[in-house]
Amino acid sequence: MKLAVGFLTYNDTSAKYLADFLPSLKEALGFLESQEYQVLVFDNSDQGNHRNKEILELFNEQNNGFLEYISADSNLGFSRAYNILLHSATRLGAEYFFMVNPDTLLEKNTISELVLALDKNNDLASASPKIRCWDFAANTKTRVLDTCGLIVKPGLRFYDLGQGEKDDKRFDFFKIFGPSGAAGIFRLSALEKIKENNQYFDEQFFMYKEDCDLAYRLFLAGFKSALVPSAIMYHDRTASSAGRGLLRKIFNRSKKSRQIRSWSFRNQHLIFIKHWTKQNLFSQAIIILRVLAMGVFSLILEQYLLKEYKNICSSTKRS
Repeated sequence: MKLAVGFLTYNDTSAKYLADFLPSLKEALGFLESQEYQVLVFDNSDQGNHRNKEILELFNEQNNGFLEYISADSNLGFSRAYNILLHSATRLGAEYFFMVNPDTLLEKNTISELVLALDKNNDLASASPKIRCWDFAANTKTRVLDTCGLIVKPGLRFYDLGQGEKDDKRFDFFKIFGPSGAAGIFRLSALEKIKENNQYFDEQFFMYKEDCDLAYRLFLAGFKSALVPSAIMYHDRTASSAGRGLLRKIFNRSKKSRQIRSWSFRNQHLIFIKHWTKQNLFSQAIIILRVLAMGVFSLILEQYLLKEYKNICSSTKRS
């Protein structure tokens, strides 16, 4: 099998997008024969919430069993749910795995361009599409960039390349070290080589930063990634930090829920601990300063984050 496609759904957060997302995904897979791919969906919805299941089953009936539906009747989180899909893809013998959020719109050639990039370059373990912002409420595709992939700077500072900038193609040839969790294609043979405890995504990361950790582990193992600027798609990001300037960042942060901020805070510290020994002295110094700054920030402005230090210690002991 050439390709496995995987995405997650969760309650009404994803249900509202499926009427747009599913047809765009089906069209983007039109370059492959039906036996060359398998679409896998894991429904993380709470027990009793069947909205996603109903929409997916109806689409399946209308499209000759387009996808395979998996559910645990509870929210397993991003990492564990995706690991289930990745293990399924491996059992199917898929060569590539395309990970995609359902709050996206694909163009007809999005997936074919990504597959072509990996077919032509055996050195690539992953590739990122160029993702622009989708204004779902206004039903408008914009030319503002959501992400062109992940980049990392000293101090384990991870960024979405180009986020919040107008797409004038100036990022098309930038180097990235991996795709964002919004969408990306992976060579499964490479993922097999960086598994930890039989996990592709580290399940300590319930949600947020797990894409950074996976991409960084591939990078440390010597694998390459690339942006494929001809593979364009659109994302209605709900947890974005997009925008320029301090005031804009503060405004965007204020729109995030406490839960999202807690996950991000906790998981950034887990990344610091997990990859500390792989950093040079300069990067370690920046990490120390960042940890201190995050501690002062939480103490003064967001005291609810302080409880995450206990969770961080517990996770570190388990690992």
